[in-house]
Amino acid sequence: MKDPTNDWPAWPEFSKETGENHLDNVLIKKEILAKYGEQALRQSWTKVCQHLAGVTENIAKKQSSVIQEIEYADLSTLPEQKKAELKRTGCFVIRNVIPRSTATEWFEQLQTYVADNKDIITGWPEATPYILKLFRSPTQIAARTHPNALALHRELNSWWHYKSDTKKSFVEPYAYADALRIRPGGVPFYGLGPHIDAGSLCRWADLKYQDTYANIWAGEPEHWNPYDLSIRKDANQAFFPGQTQSTTQAGAGEGSLLLYPDIRYSIAYVLLRPFFQPPAQEKDILDPDKWSFDVEDPYPGPFPHLRLKDCLVNIPTMYPGDTIWWHTDMCHAVEVEHKGKNISSVVYVASVPTTDINTRYMKNQAEDFLKGVSPQDHRGGCYEYDLKGFPGEKAILSGPDGAKAMGLTL
Repeated sequence: MKDPTNDWPAWPEFSKETGENHLDNVLIKKEILAKYGEQALRQSWTKVCQHLAGVTENIAKKQSSVIQEIEYADLSTLPEQKKAELKRTGCFVIRNVIPRSTATEWFEQLQTYVADNKDIITGWPEATPYILKLFRSPTQIAARTHPNALALHRELNSWWHYKSDTKKSFVEPYAYADALRIRPGGVPFYGLGPHIDAGSLCRWADLKYQDTYANIWAGEPEHWNPYDLSIRKDANQAFFPGQTQSTTQAGAGEGSLLLYPDIRYSIAYVLLRPFFQPPAQEKDILDPDKWSFDVEDPYPGPFPHLRLKDCLVNIPTMYPGDTIWWHTDMCHAVEVEHKGKNISSVVYVASVPTTDINTRYMKNQAEDFLKGVSPQDHRGGCYEYDLKGFPGEKAILSGPDGAKAMGLTL
């Protein structure tokens, strides 16, 4: 169990006064109700809350050890049973994807690159930028197109299911351009509290995205497949699983990542929570049968059954060249405090399957790359062609495979 004397970080939180209270939220709930019915939603709510009781007890007891670790060298011979375990948790560490010496060299190059361009590169938060609006440094391009990275992405993309694509063309990876983080110790950072990427409210509002979770709405969360790409591929959302590539060592208390290591029932709970209001008595808060069904309130309120204070856990200590992976539906955060002495640095690299939506985006991303402007999802960065040491296409590894992953052959 976590130390009860530890305070919950003062992350900025939405409230009923500051959150999304648009009437469209009510209309969306009523549309889902009309499609699936109150009985199915109630049935799913009860199942999910009851199952979460066991899930949260296990996570609270085991903490970071719930997040499994495997070696990159073992990935190609991983037994199906082991894959099933990793998929069930929805997050895991893959060690030594990049040789430690290579990753350390990348970080040294990155520090030089940032120092040489410190008057041009911007970041967030503005006062003390840790997340840099930098997308095509030599280190980032190398991390996205290294042969080991591309092989790993192909393997992870193959864990999705898409029956209509018998040739599994979706397995081929794209190299999505994301930012990076360089964080020194000693300064708190409140910018990334518990959240879920890839679409947020679109999970309810977009019909394709909504259909991705049909089993959950229909009262059968136990039959929902988190890795079914057949509908999700057409959803109006961002990209798929998330990953960070560590370029330095970072452990608990050193500005590291926090994950909620369960995928099926945690996202089901988040989806269903807006349809229910808590009981008046605090003692009944964890009894799902005491919650009342509601489609008139546009704002859901807290998520007590997730037990976030107990179950949002530190990832294992990471070393240069290691990667941490989590499913696109997983709740995660970044530690507020960095009490370590060394810099904590990661490069964000997603495992992106080949879908029509992703292909369209990557075509635009490649055009932006050749122009030197920030990618579409991250407008507002500097003109990278002006940066000292900007590598352009010369930094792409893996030859034609790397160029293809970067979208340059589209």
